[in-house]
Amino acid sequence: MNNIRNFCIIAHIDHGKSTLADRFLEITKTVETRQMQAQYLDQLELERERGITIKMAPVRMNYKYQNQNFILNLIDTPGHSDFSYEVSRALQAVEGGILLVDATQGIQAQTLSHFFAASKAQLKIIPVINKIDLIQDANLLYKLQEEIAQLVNVKKEEIIFASGKTGEGVEKILNALVSKIPPPKPGNLKLGRALIFDSFYDDHKGIIASIRVTDGEFKLGDDVIFISNKIRTKIKEVGYFTPKISPQNIIKEGEIGYLATGIKNTKQIKIGDTILAANQANFSYQNLDLFALEGFQEPNPVVFVSFYPDNANDYDNLKKSLERLNLNDSALKIEAEQNEILGRGFKVGFLGKLHFEITAERLKREFKVNIITTFPSVVYKVITKDGEKFITRPEELPSNYEEIWEPIIKVTIITPVEYLNQIMSLYNKFRMTNITTKILGNNLEILTTMPLVELISDFDDQLKSATSGFASFSYEFLGYKKANIEKLDCFVAGEMIPGMSRFFPKENIEKEARKIAEKLKNLLPKEQFPQAIQIKIGGKVIAREDIPAIKKLLGNFGKNGGDRTRKMKLWQKQKRGKEKLKSLARVKIEPQVFKELLKK
Repeated sequence: MNNIRNFCIIAHIDHGKSTLADRFLEITKTVETRQMQAQYLDQLELERERGITIKMAPVRMNYKYQNQNFILNLIDTPGHSDFSYEVSRALQAVEGGILLVDATQGIQAQTLSHFFAASKAQLKIIPVINKIDLIQDANLLYKLQEEIAQLVNVKKEEIIFASGKTGEGVEKILNALVSKIPPPKPGNLKLGRALIFDSFYDDHKGIIASIRVTDGEFKLGDDVIFISNKIRTKIKEVGYFTPKISPQNIIKEGEIGYLATGIKNTKQIKIGDTILAANQANFSYQNLDLFALEGFQEPNPVVFVSFYPDNANDYDNLKKSLERLNLNDSALKIEAEQNEILGRGFKVGFLGKLHFEITAERLKREFKVNIITTFPSVVYKVITKDGEKFITRPEELPSNYEEIWEPIIKVTIITPVEYLNQIMSLYNKFRMTNITTKILGNNLEILTTMPLVELISDFDDQLKSATSGFASFSYEFLGYKKANIEKLDCFVAGEMIPGMSRFFPKENIEKEARKIAEKLKNLLPKEQFPQAIQIKIGGKVIAREDIPAIKKLLGNFGKNGGDRTRKMKLWQKQKRGKEKLKSLARVKIEPQVFKELLKK
């Protein structure tokens, strides 16, 4: 174990993690030159398109340092705040981390967030300034070097200058990994024990668990047990990521690799669970929890969206696809539900807006499922006379509620100083409060609190627009605060449209109501009867639009000398018929119209 080094790369989004990982793979000859491609560890098509890492990717590399052979186990991690749960899992499986900072952008919001998480996990941090090939002014590099040294509490000389693009300084990083990151600590159990930090599905091998072995060893054919649900199975395959799966006969203490379980039921494997070897004849199922490894927290979804298949016949396919994604992304929380218009679907919990967008796109691309989604919502705390309850949809609001409390977050914004006024212009628009500022090197750190629902609207886009893309942000959940909001309901021809109810701040509610009414009028087709569109708060109508009935042409009586009284009689008959039809009619909103209504 003395020659094993387990580490991850942590950084803000787009600071060059994947490019640096490419250079590691080349220098260690882990991937042949003819097979090498940019962002090699980013296997999803979406990752390559967007230039961001979405899924963590482990890889085992061999490296020679001072005439000794070392095993380097890298876990490449995402940078966006929505995928911080991926980072937290990686931190529990390693002893050290490379803190990567883009020389052109400096310390960003997620740099700080990941650094504090790594420090809390007591990892050895190796600070690296990347993309030095893009900097002409050496003074800028030295200023950034001082900032990072102060943040990490190291000497300036310990910070490595590198370029993932040109390869400059990359061998220095590899040497620092070997010389500074400690080897894995010996376990205290004689039997095999491992932590599941990720998993994915294989049609032939079943669920494959990505593991870090903390004690003992696991061999092909061993019996293992999953502590959380006491499921016992036999190992079908065991091996390493090189970076593709490479079967072996055994995986030992301190190593990172995989274990094929043969289990097909995606609900039986839980990321963060502990696997225990169960080969002893006298193995006891009692007190299994005593062997569980600590350090993992259950992810808490903050954004909820309902997914419905575009074609009702695709329901089973959608269900299976979500289960497969859930296996690979344990932060998803999935619950079946029913909608009067859209039929059967699922309410899904996400860690943020980007998390939702990526999941929706993966369903479409990887599983060929077209979906309709509802408005993103958050968890509200509702105070009633009977106590309190939590809801994720306005339709769930009880009639006897007294107060609505909304989730509040603390937002950290890192921006060049000259954009302070532009950011302050967003103050009222996003209901920000408690703003404080602090100088951070050449940048400004802005701390503020705001409702989570404001963040998932278009805060990201507007912040980038206001700062020309130079600002970055991260956030953390603070708790709940009494909200001055009300529920809007949409009625067409006297019937409420399920799924269209929304919460809005009282100061903006009339403006939003008018917008919704106008949009409905433009989207809904004319019927044989008039349709009144009413947007209500409780029983009070605050916005209204009317769609007139289709008129039936009665012929041109006057031109050919026809009797006008005959025309009037027909009009009156038609009017009576429409009144009767109106009292009996029920508006049917097609899924495609509903889909348009849900667009911003």
